[in-house]
Amino acid sequence: MVQKQEVMDLFLSACPSYKERWLTYVRDSYDHGEERLLYVDIGDFTSHVVDLYQKKMLNEFPCIFKVVENLHTNGDSYVREAATIGFLESLQNHTSHVELDLEVFVCYLPQSLYDGGMH
Repeated sequence: MVQKQEVMDLFLSACPSYKERWLTYVRDSYDHGEERLLYVDIGDFTSHVVDLYQKKMLNEFPCIFKVVENLHTNGDSYVREAATIGFLESLQNHTSHVELDLEVFVCYLPQSLYDGGMH
């Protein structure tokens, strides 16, 4: 079962292009040893995903959305909720701010995730 502390490492493994941004984000957002806020962290990651889409850099998308599916299906209750509310709803929010049609991401989502979180 996937636990809270594993989530961002899974996203980083699936999306190596996020690593530099992640290191900067953590340095700028947290003091040493401070507890990280998963939903806020996922929000920053989702911004990166939208940036990748806008740049038409889609090669990491299949792996990213496999992680989302894994979190949704194999995570504990907190992780499942973070996958749905944290990632998918954050994705909806980001796409509305940049005038990007959310439907462009549907092809990357398994039907169960689409039905469960994105409309």
